[in-house]
Amino acid sequence: VIRTAGSILAEAQIPNVRRVVNATGIILHTGLGRSPLSECAREALAAVAGTCNVQMDLRTGARIKREEAVREHIIALTGAEEVLVVNNNVGATLLVLRALAEGKEAIVSRGELVEIGGSFRLPDAMKESGAILREVGTTNKTHLRDYKDAIGPETGLIVKVHKSNYRILGFTSEVTITELVALGREHGLPVVDDLGCGALIGLEQFGLGHEMTVGESLAAGSDVVLFSTDKLIGGPQGGMIVGKKEILDKIRKHSLYRALRVCKLTLGALESTLRLFRSPDLLTEHHAVYAMIGKQPDDLKKQAGKAARAIGKVRADWGVTVAEVSSYLGGGSLPGDAMPSFAVRITSDAQSSEQISLLFRTAQVPVIARVQDDAVFLDMRTVLPGEVRDIVTAASQS
Repeated sequence: VIRTAGSILAEAQIPNVRRVVNATGIILHTGLGRSPLSECAREALAAVAGTCNVQMDLRTGARIKREEAVREHIIALTGAEEVLVVNNNVGATLLVLRALAEGKEAIVSRGELVEIGGSFRLPDAMKESGAILREVGTTNKTHLRDYKDAIGPETGLIVKVHKSNYRILGFTSEVTITELVALGREHGLPVVDDLGCGALIGLEQFGLGHEMTVGESLAAGSDVVLFSTDKLIGGPQGGMIVGKKEILDKIRKHSLYRALRVCKLTLGALESTLRLFRSPDLLTEHHAVYAMIGKQPDDLKKQAGKAARAIGKVRADWGVTVAEVSSYLGGGSLPGDAMPSFAVRITSDAQSSEQISLLFRTAQVPVIARVQDDAVFLDMRTVLPGEVRDIVTAASQS
């Protein structure tokens, strides 16, 4: 009875949300909290968890806006005039539409009426915001003339939306943000660019495709740019609104902004993460997401070999080999761009791949693997060097 009671109590103390090892090869895995926070962000969380000056200027003692913690970094990194931070990018979208286009038409291409994770659909957000959706063009082709023909006395703003987790290929055409900005200027309409993933630097240096950066959109003349802080920025969950000060001041005054604003923990972790981008040459060394993106195939192969040998020692009943695989950025970023990687491949005559995967998931430190072709794959791109030990321990628990 005592042993049983002890076991029940011990199990009850296990947190529902806890650390896991991401061995899926998907860097921004939504089910696993998207981007892993860098060490500096984790330290910042601990530092501001108690009392902190989230809305006080320590020099003057005066009350300040919450965004002062990140404002100077965003201005330096993007060229924005002003910045607002809310709880996520959906919140940013709702706030901007409500503040700038409630009761008015917002023009969007049909090819950009996205549905992203959790069944969020842009048309539904439009409805909730009070803005009136004005669709133009077709799924695969939208021309500048389509936007021009839609502009009328009820038009409130023009919106461009990043297609996030899909691509339209083949017979396609879309209007650039530069063209939309020129059209907006002509008719006195603000242009909003919803970039989604929020790249602050070019990804080409890592062998990936081009993802428009926040700075590029603002340089093209966008009045407002929206993006997530927990994807390519690699910070805590949040949504950022940047752009023209006059327009952002109007958005800030809307009552919905207070309902969506973020806490001190988000601001502390986000500030520390943004500081890393001020020294871009050191990103792969200190930024968790870019360290994963920047891993080289040779290093991945060595790490996979080391892990395979260690697992083979504790599980002689498994077939353990090293396999060449593909990793992905995830999080709605560059859905078609694969990164070469290496993984530990595990098979067994006695256990199915699902059973092995369950064994890893229910270990003391859960390991989340990828199941494919009746085998379990542990992709080393998303496995931190110190986590190989956790994987081996999990393999030995059966």
